[in-house]
Amino acid sequence: MTFSWIDLVSSLLGLTCVFLAGRGSKYNFWVGYLYTAALFFLFLQKNLLASLLLQPVSLGINILGHYRWTHPKADEVSAEKQGELKVSMLNWYERVLAVAIVLLVAALWGWLLQRLFPADPHPYLDSCVTMLILMAQLLSAQKKWDCWVAWIIVNITQLILHLSVGNIFMPIVSALYLVNSIVSLYNWEKMYKRKA
Repeated sequence: MTFSWIDLVSSLLGLTCVFLAGRGSKYNFWVGYLYTAALFFLFLQKNLLASLLLQPVSLGINILGHYRWTHPKADEVSAEKQGELKVSMLNWYERVLAVAIVLLVAALWGWLLQRLFPADPHPYLDSCVTMLILMAQLLSAQKKWDCWVAWIIVNITQLILHLSVGNIFMPIVSALYLVNSIVSLYNWEKMYKRKA
């Protein structure tokens, strides 16, 4: 393992972003823009190609989420934060569909990565994490409680992935993200009940 400034900067930005998101703060998106740029360079450095290619998509989802959180429809407005989106939940059909999409696309993406980019040390794990992150981000952009369940799975998987490629700070950050995801799951459940 070797020290990397981009690893440290990514870690700090990521921790700040998810801490703010877990508390329902719309300011998480501003930090998220910087975090996306830092992760792009980190993944480029480590040859995690699926995660690298995720960053432009993540930027688009971040922009969508920023807009959705600050421009809700009339029936989606938080009871506590006027002009902000309230927390909602997926129904069981939507949950099963989300899982099926993640698994199918991850398998296809991993197969394609393995053939096109043999330098990726873990194409299927990398692809699974990529698809889980996209789903978690899409759910978070819609302020769905279920995003935190996805983030818990992502954080466990990323912890394994970052350890396997020798990152120093990102495994620690993934462990802290995991703790934050569990706390945020609880916080967003309370906000859902309050229609916040």
